[in-house]
Amino acid sequence: MVAASFAHVRAWVFDLDNTLYPPSARLFAQIEVRMTAYVSRILGITEAEADRLRADYWALYGTTLAGLMAEHDLDPGPYLKDVHDIDFSGLVPDPLLAARITALPGRKIVFTNGDGVYAAKVLAARGLNSAFDAVYGVEHAGYLPKPEQAAFEAVFALDGLSPAEGAMFEDDPRNLMVPHLMGMRTVLVGPEALAQDHIHHHAEDLSAFLARLV
Repeated sequence: MVAASFAHVRAWVFDLDNTLYPPSARLFAQIEVRMTAYVSRILGITEAEADRLRADYWALYGTTLAGLMAEHDLDPGPYLKDVHDIDFSGLVPDPLLAARITALPGRKIVFTNGDGVYAAKVLAARGLNSAFDAVYGVEHAGYLPKPEQAAFEAVFALDGLSPAEGAMFEDDPRNLMVPHLMGMRTVLVGPEALAQDHIHHHAEDLSAFLARLV
């Protein structure tokens, strides 16, 4: 029984983008366009080259921002403000998801590679604000992104979270490797991927999966 695998969990950690809202909302598609434009403008390169760098840095560093900071000493503040200046009208409130998250026993937090201001806007649009005890953005990890172990360690220490009593919900398989190694239950949210040892559960529909736990 799936619920038995989570009986020990008292710390529930959720990614934000494409995890707490469906990919069909296409928020990240907007963000990628703004990332490309920002990189093109700041580095003085064509949008085609900027788009290639955006994707390459995401693959190599975990986020485009981490690559820009490492390779170009980019100031993260203006970048994060600019790329998250998007239209949130594609998001709709999900009171059932909010109720199911609220019903989980213990502490519930959001940990995103976006920033806290952006996360708050997403949660507000989804009606999920009250479901969480804390929200942590990349700034809380010293701008280190998931999947870096140091990013998880920084946020978990800040929250006082014990990984042995934790579960991590993510749409990106690579961001579940460290939580698995730290002793957390791991749940891949979204379309099923190839079986991987560090992924314990798959939730094509997050709300339906949580209903099995509460």
